[in-house]
Amino acid sequence: MEKAVLAYSGGLDTSVIIPYLREKYRLQVIAYTANLGQKIDPDFLRKKALASGAAGFYFDDLRETFVRDYIFPALAANALYQGRYPLATALSRPLIARRVVEVARREKAKFLSHGCTGKGNDQVRFELTWKALGPDFEIIAPLREWQFKTRDEEIEFARQRKIPVPVTRKSPYSLDENLWGVSIECGILEDPAVVPPEDAYQITTAPERAPDKPQVVRVAFEKGRPTALDGRRLEPVALIERLNRAGGRHGVGRVDLVEDRTVGLKSREIYEAPAATILITAHRELEKLTLTRSLWELKESLRERYAW
Repeated sequence: MEKAVLAYSGGLDTSVIIPYLREKYRLQVIAYTANLGQKIDPDFLRKKALASGAAGFYFDDLRETFVRDYIFPALAANALYQGRYPLATALSRPLIARRVVEVARREKAKFLSHGCTGKGNDQVRFELTWKALGPDFEIIAPLREWQFKTRDEEIEFARQRKIPVPVTRKSPYSLDENLWGVSIECGILEDPAVVPPEDAYQITTAPERAPDKPQVVRVAFEKGRPTALDGRRLEPVALIERLNRAGGRHGVGRVDLVEDRTVGLKSREIYEAPAATILITAHRELEKLTLTRSLWELKESLRERYAW
């Protein structure tokens, strides 16, 4: 039986994909998960993937690599997509995709699979990376072809196969979280006229419930990279985690954006990015202290291109 390696989050879509690939394509499915700073229990995910029908499970802690090779270069560019979104999910996809290819070669798999929709940018990020690093693999994108029209149908499919999923009909949000932020979509959020319900937010306090007393944070930079908070040197992962907690407590970093997708669609999504908001703001202010006017203007014009 041929093998497929699936970029597996343990959410609704990828949980359903495992039995889907087994039943439709007769494939052994190897699930791959990367820790990029999300709330994650690898033992739970392993058990869940295997219970869903996976033939194997791989897990990597890639937080340091993610910060060093992906987040910090984006911070150097002050990258904000359409002026607001710090690209948390976008930055993570090429790294995950690269590791999926490496696992596929180790497993001698023939297929690569992801849980991206046909309307989003993630399908492009995964598949361009795979075509560059693994052009010999075949790609299966179940969400572009399967029979499910609604998330309720996916939930029912999972229920029939006794696959637990962290989604209910009452709270049908799709979440993606890492060190650089949280992306939240689906459900009632698809209507841009609706104010996001408070239960959609995961790591930030509503401004009206945030502390009345401000918190002052001093960020030290060396060669454009943050190295210390309030005079204390910290490793990059710890520094970002601490800023996420501090910023989230004060309601910093909420973004509600109707954005342009690469495939030409408009899409409403909300984001939470406390650490990214603080660090990009601090970095831009530092540049204002050090760059000439002409260089600042050039940098600002290139920032948008980088984020695209």
